[in-house]
Amino acid sequence: MGPLVIDVSGYELTPEEIDILDHPLVGGLILFTRNYHDQKQLKDLVKHIREVTRNDILLATDHEGGRVQRFREGFSKIPAMGDISQLSKRYQLDTDAFTRELGWLMAAELQAFNIDISFAPVLDINGISEVIGDRSFHQSPDQIVKLASQFIRGMKDAGMSATGKHFPGHGNVLEDSHVAIPIDSRSKSEIFALDMAIFSEINKQELLDAVMPAHVIYPEVDELPAGFSSKWIKQILRTDLGFDGVVFSDDLSMEGAVQMGDIVERAELAITAGCDMVLVCNDPSGTVKVIDGLPSDIVMGELSIKRVLGLKSSSQFDFQTLQRSQQYKDITYTLNSINEL
Repeated sequence: MGPLVIDVSGYELTPEEIDILDHPLVGGLILFTRNYHDQKQLKDLVKHIREVTRNDILLATDHEGGRVQRFREGFSKIPAMGDISQLSKRYQLDTDAFTRELGWLMAAELQAFNIDISFAPVLDINGISEVIGDRSFHQSPDQIVKLASQFIRGMKDAGMSATGKHFPGHGNVLEDSHVAIPIDSRSKSEIFALDMAIFSEINKQELLDAVMPAHVIYPEVDELPAGFSSKWIKQILRTDLGFDGVVFSDDLSMEGAVQMGDIVERAELAITAGCDMVLVCNDPSGTVKVIDGLPSDIVMGELSIKRVLGLKSSSQFDFQTLQRSQQYKDITYTLNSINEL
């Protein structure tokens, strides 16, 4: 298994993509909205991906709910995480139970199509960041821990591993790392006491299986963005917090990463800093450059491979079987009732 998580262009694989997916450096693939037309097409695409890859590839997507939900028509409309508390109060729902059921629903629908993980949940604070906003559960760290813990438990009920992002926190910096290089100039003590405390507490509960660092610079801690910083990943995350799951880089084609060099240099630096897997998305030529340019000694160690394989889905049901389950009927009835009002 290799350390690269790549993407593909459309509803079907091209001959070039088939060749790339068979490369030993490729260990994962992320699906986007452009890869979804309907349920049959998605099922066929995933089946084809599984058939042409030599590795036991990890199949992922960003399916958080709200404005970040890659598959819509035919899938349940998951609310934004920031709306869960208000919806629970408005419709007199048990907040913990509702949050847990939403985590189960999101995960169960994806796994019914043999997709291993969603890069979720967002553990950032809903602070000044517009790109985070209602993707966050709340403004309060305590409430985020409470809600996110239930959402993750729901994911695990369905057999899906959880990925917390964006470590140590993207919510209190204004710039969007997709199009800018964010710098969070707050003190180390403030970052640790607020943003990072969320990751620390959920990790203590042994709920996090993976973490995705932010393309954000925290100069009071390190001059490098968190996703390229061995201080953040190896020292703070691994050693100080005792995290033993998978570390994914955020997309290396994002603007917040370009300062680290060309795409090959970015991939090498992220892996050297401690990322088990690195994402190269929306840049087909960049994917080829990384495959051709990574040093031959950049390989996944046995521990990293074991961690990644631990994220594989354990579910065996299809979508029709899922729809017949009483749990699915109950939560979708509640959700549809809310969405119709």
